[in-house]
Amino acid sequence: MVEELAQADDAFTACVDAPAWALSEHDLIAALDAAHRLEQRLAAVKLTLIREVDGRGTARTHGASCTAVWLRERLRLTIPAARRLIDLATALDTGNPGIRQALADGAISLDQARVIADTATTVQATAGTEAADKAVSLLTDWAGQFDPTHLRKLGTRILDHVAPDLADAAARAALDAEARRAAHDRHLTLSEQSDGRLRLTGTLDAETAGLLRAAIDPLTAPSGPDDSRSPGQRRHDALADVCRLSLRTGELPDSGGDAASIVITTNYDELARQLGAGTLDTGLQLTPEAVRRLACDATILPTVLGGTSQPLDVGRQRRLITGPLRRALVLRDRGCAFPGCDRPPRWCHAHHIEHWADGGPTNLNNAVLLCGHHHRHIHHSDWTVRLGGDGHPEFTPPAWLDPEQVPRRNPYHRRT
Repeated sequence: MVEELAQADDAFTACVDAPAWALSEHDLIAALDAAHRLEQRLAAVKLTLIREVDGRGTARTHGASCTAVWLRERLRLTIPAARRLIDLATALDTGNPGIRQALADGAISLDQARVIADTATTVQATAGTEAADKAVSLLTDWAGQFDPTHLRKLGTRILDHVAPDLADAAARAALDAEARRAAHDRHLTLSEQSDGRLRLTGTLDAETAGLLRAAIDPLTAPSGPDDSRSPGQRRHDALADVCRLSLRTGELPDSGGDAASIVITTNYDELARQLGAGTLDTGLQLTPEAVRRLACDATILPTVLGGTSQPLDVGRQRRLITGPLRRALVLRDRGCAFPGCDRPPRWCHAHHIEHWADGGPTNLNNAVLLCGHHHRHIHHSDWTVRLGGDGHPEFTPPAWLDPEQVPRRNPYHRRT
């Protein structure tokens, strides 16, 4: 298979370099159709490979917490995209050979295959295998005329065609299945921009969408006739107000042993003189005005690295890495430091590089932030961790995984 794919890669390279401008209109359209068909056929091969990787447990063998995380690191996919591929690969392998064949033939697209698989699963649960096979055949035929959105709409009433006597009951089942898919697909992504801002993207289920609207809608109204903010800016400010209100409740859960709070590194004297900028524990830079404003609105934990009032080296007197020392660790590692992991600080444990039971001290130079999965993994595998020359953690893989044993770092969390 590897050799065949290499030959296909050579053929694609030749096509990339071929001048499209030299094609006649007929050949141009024919080439586009052929490229689209090959894209779908390659998708079928990719799903087969992903299914095998998932089935073998390759991800955990390589130290990843799951196949989706491994695919993100290996193929540079988002976690939701990786999960959708895994789910579809599983569905096509376990009960929908007709859909896989249609995709392999280039007759349907990857998105259409996902719609047909979802519909077939619902029909299977409601009307049995025979009706599901009929639904797959019918939807595959319709895929030549309708895009995935229209195909999904047609799928909601597919039993009218394949099992009319069960159509009413199936409509309720389809609604329940859609609710389950919405719950499965729910996610919120915070993408850090180069200038310190965050981009929020995601999909909320119906219940959470209602909660969000109920929380921010009362705060999005213009503050007066002179309010020049756009609707988007008002929603942004409303979300900030909701977050401030949440921090004031005192009911948020602990964060890695510390109460929920905002940690700012700054100089107290400069802060008092309204001159000092600050750095959040997430690495974001704040203006002096923003620092002073947050100091009024939230619990601020000023971090003085190495200061006498906040000792960072407690030696052998204490085993647990908590309080000021943990906050300093969060400022350094930003999250789980294991290569490829995106877990935030609140999900992480503080790990002694040289185990405390073996005489290791409790200080910043002997600590690294690890999520629960990678904390267990580092204790029960041949991976090793140390601090590099710049004071940041680096991990050495076992020889069976990398014979050269080149140290690896986690580039996911932005360093400053």
